[in-house]
Amino acid sequence: MKSDSQLQHDVLEELKWDPSVDHTDIGVSVVDGVVALNGYAKSYAEKIAAERAAKRVAGVKAIAEELKIRYPSDAKNADHEIARRILDIFSYNVLIPEENIQVKVEKGWVTLTGDVEWNYQSAEAAKAAGKVSGVLGLTNSIAIRNKADISDVRKRIEDAFKRQAGLDAASVTIAASGNKVTLGGKVKAWHERKLAEQAAWGAPGVTQVEDHIVIS
Repeated sequence: MKSDSQLQHDVLEELKWDPSVDHTDIGVSVVDGVVALNGYAKSYAEKIAAERAAKRVAGVKAIAEELKIRYPSDAKNADHEIARRILDIFSYNVLIPEENIQVKVEKGWVTLTGDVEWNYQSAEAAKAAGKVSGVLGLTNSIAIRNKADISDVRKRIEDAFKRQAGLDAASVTIAASGNKVTLGGKVKAWHERKLAEQAAWGAPGVTQVEDHIVIS
């Protein structure tokens, strides 16, 4: 007697073998010899053909056929298709380290996990995934690999100020806790404050910046 896992394998192979069935969008699950077909068929004829193919497999006790018909012209918004499009977009975006990010889609809701070195990489991945048609919502659970380094943040702010004559980086105070950076002190103009904040965001490990810099 075949196990459920063996039956599942055999049904999938039968669907692949049948030329009248496109198995790409058809899922198969088996419980106690009962086979459930779910996913999409491109026509009613293909739907019937898939059911017949499953019935041909030895050991199948019953069929629970839950296939939906989706014509080629219909929008392709199945979860696995959304996930595939997101991964394709990631592969073409040089700002996203695709090898470090995992994508899960459930009923149109996207969850991103994994870890990256920079906050902008996490933000870029979420932005790209959110633009894919069919996405109903997104949870960005990508972790930032490193903790914020005060000395690195300080250097980036100093370098940014040095590029613009007359700005004094020493007037900016910096505190870090985990991935959070808090800026304080006084500067002469609004653009100096924004420059310090942007430099802090550019440091690896930073996921949150609180700007308490005062314009004097």
